[in-house]
Amino acid sequence: MESFLREWRQDALNKAQYESAIFIGDKLLALTNDDNDAFWLAQVHFTTGNYTRAQAFLSKQDLVTRNPSCRYLAGHCFIKQFRFDEALAVLGERNPTHLISNPASKRKTQHTTGRSGTLHHGRGATKLHDRRDESSEEETANRRIEAAMCFLRGICYAKQNAFDRAKECYKDAVRIDAQCFEAFQQLMKNSLMSPDEEWQFLESLDFDAITVPGDPSSSQEAAEFTRMLYTTRLSKYRNPASFTTAYETLSTHYNLASNPDLLLARADLLFTQCRYKDALAITESVLQEDKYNFSIYPLHLACLYELKQKNVLFLIAHDLADTHPEEPCTWLAVGTYYFSIDKIAEARRYFSKASMMDPHFGPAWIGFAHTFAAEGEHDQAISAYSTAARLFMGTHLPQVFLGMQNHALNNMTLADEFLKTAYGLCRTDPLLLNEMGIVYYHQDRPQDAATLFVKALEVADDIDAEPNAWLAPRVNLAHAYRRARRYDDALDQFDEVLRLGGKDAAVLAAKGLIYMEQGGKFDLAVEVLHQALAIHPQDPIATELLNKALDETAALMP
Repeated sequence: MESFLREWRQDALNKAQYESAIFIGDKLLALTNDDNDAFWLAQVHFTTGNYTRAQAFLSKQDLVTRNPSCRYLAGHCFIKQFRFDEALAVLGERNPTHLISNPASKRKTQHTTGRSGTLHHGRGATKLHDRRDESSEEETANRRIEAAMCFLRGICYAKQNAFDRAKECYKDAVRIDAQCFEAFQQLMKNSLMSPDEEWQFLESLDFDAITVPGDPSSSQEAAEFTRMLYTTRLSKYRNPASFTTAYETLSTHYNLASNPDLLLARADLLFTQCRYKDALAITESVLQEDKYNFSIYPLHLACLYELKQKNVLFLIAHDLADTHPEEPCTWLAVGTYYFSIDKIAEARRYFSKASMMDPHFGPAWIGFAHTFAAEGEHDQAISAYSTAARLFMGTHLPQVFLGMQNHALNNMTLADEFLKTAYGLCRTDPLLLNEMGIVYYHQDRPQDAATLFVKALEVADDIDAEPNAWLAPRVNLAHAYRRARRYDDALDQFDEVLRLGGKDAAVLAAKGLIYMEQGGKFDLAVEVLHQALAIHPQDPIATELLNKALDETAALMP
């Protein structure tokens, strides 16, 4: 009868017939009085959204103190009811850090036991082996529940704005059970670790503990597969070579080339390289297959904004507002559209709406801060970027923007501090290196500025970035060389800019100024400044320099 009822219950659940599952589960529990059947019934209540009923049922049966799975479920019920203090009281505030194993020492132990371990034979050994297997399975199940409880603790702390404690809980969860992806996802999605920290964290995970039941030979492959999947989620500013290796293996060997998560990781890498068209092609291909995959939208919208595709932004915003008004991404799209057509007040309203719907939605906070920056409201922009920096402590971008705002306010010392903090988080972003160089330039340190501009161009070259995207650092480098009186180097850089980016009046005017500063090259200066005015006839700087050059030329005539 028990097995008949369990089968019936499972069949009802498979068909999402929850009333039937509850009705049968209730009879089965009366028959067996088994903890597992009680947990199962509470879980069906949880699945139907009856969190109070599920939690009351667990308390009444006194399962919370007896059974770790039930404690986990009771904590989850409280979280769903936004009762975070009570959830922590059920889950306990301490993480079971004794369950974290050190992968390096474990590998060493395996190596030595493999050499000197003795072999047992006979029936007694087989029984012992079976008992070990059973206890090992029980231990694995226990570890998984403990890791899941660490994850729930992290959720509670994050909701209470205790982000440091949340981060530690998430990290412990994945260290205890490398397959606790929910916790890993929270760490990555909310940028709680710097790029360097992320890679160190990956190394500390015990992938060797991953086992395939009944097939030990496949366990190693499963561990490596999980490691590669996690590698694709890490920051794209560090180890692009490791990312590419993992991406290619997963694409070819495991047939995941068209998997949306992998394509998003690839598009993310292209976006950091300023290859917006390539990134957009990937995000478009994903959305053609799955139009409402909301994890793709923040990157897709950023690419459309960078490529000034206002009409496409308008259509997306309209479609999402009609079909998914409950999604924060929808209002991010609407805000991005208004921001692209310079309707800043409307953009701010919708970015704010998205961040209120999900207070941990990074793109909405950054967009909200950008609206103040666009209007020159530097104090409000600094306040909004500071909130983003507090929420997303692992990403360097809010610190970069804080540096830029202080630079705009002429607070060079503060700008320098923020940019140095950003550099501590990420050393391989050309945008950041360029901004640091600009601050040095304005602090009258042209040689230091030039060093940073050169480094920015080297990094851009290393990550195979779009050459046109890095014209600004090259122009800045040329100006730094000019201020440092390295005129020939400056002219080389300006010529390279003209070759890559077409004709630019400001660049030609700067060349004219160098010819004048070199002394005696007024003919060349006049020629270049005429070219600048041919492109932009009203350019005041080029006009003034040309008048000076002509006066000097006239004065030199016999």
